[in-house]
Amino acid sequence: MNLHQFRFVQEAVRRNLNLTETARALHTSQPGVSKAIIELEEELGIEIFARHGKRLKRVTEPGRQVLKSIELIMREVTNLKRIGDEFSAEDSGTLSIATTHTQARYVLPEPVAKLRQAYPKVNVSLHQGSPNQVAQMLMDEVAEIGIATESLDGFDELVSLPCYEWQHVLVLPAGHPLCVKENLTLEDIAHEPLITYHPSYTGRTKIDHAFAVRKLEPRIALEAIDSDVIKTYVKLGLGVGIAAEMSVRDLVDGGPNPDLVVRPAGQLFGQNVARVAFKRGAYLRNFVYQFAELLSSRLTRNLVARAMTGHVNDYEL
Repeated sequence: MNLHQFRFVQEAVRRNLNLTETARALHTSQPGVSKAIIELEEELGIEIFARHGKRLKRVTEPGRQVLKSIELIMREVTNLKRIGDEFSAEDSGTLSIATTHTQARYVLPEPVAKLRQAYPKVNVSLHQGSPNQVAQMLMDEVAEIGIATESLDGFDELVSLPCYEWQHVLVLPAGHPLCVKENLTLEDIAHEPLITYHPSYTGRTKIDHAFAVRKLEPRIALEAIDSDVIKTYVKLGLGVGIAAEMSVRDLVDGGPNPDLVVRPAGQLFGQNVARVAFKRGAYLRNFVYQFAELLSSRLTRNLVARAMTGHVNDYEL
């Protein structure tokens, strides 16, 4: 048996047992993939996949156990490469980060800039997607570190730690009647056309839950994954925006804005927690630990290292 066979089996599962797609992803031939998998099965004396003709239909029960072992082997192969990279090239290489648009646009620029100052030979590769895609990129080892508010604590394959807290804010067109109203309530905004995030992004579940608890049905006029889009449509007068507080710092720090007014909404929708995550069992290079520390003063190298060895519950915000 060899690593090529392991890689073919692993990729076949990732490609929903489509050997044509598997071969294309691995830049080889479909017959070659099929032959290598059959040879591995013959060597092990079991069927990893149940077949219908030449098509793979499902993973067998012994195949599931084989996949767990292959996952461990391939993870350690990746760790060996990272160890080699670190000690041969020292503080150089590529840091791959998986994150959402909001984190990439409003949170990461300063930590990335500081990392580049500390490690000028390190390149940074940003991969943006939904929270579930961020988790998948970590599990597929496309990225070494992931940052998002949703999903990252829902996968056994990942180690995730709380990074920082944030709240939603209301973004109102200047002159809107709610701009001068004190102590805004959910009832005040429920009948307004609302512009906010897509259900899987940036704390939207907290927004929906808050309305549901009060048995209110909000008027969602527009959903987006980009906070700048929310602000743009609010400015055009299409409704009241609900956005992440980090996305309006330019409006708050820049003084009075002639077009938009920002009101805190943590009392309406509660607090959100952004999390940082790594693939369980992965070897983290020095600059990965450094980047985690730059994301939050609460994240130290020792804390992350302990979490990676199974002490993840030792830390709470």
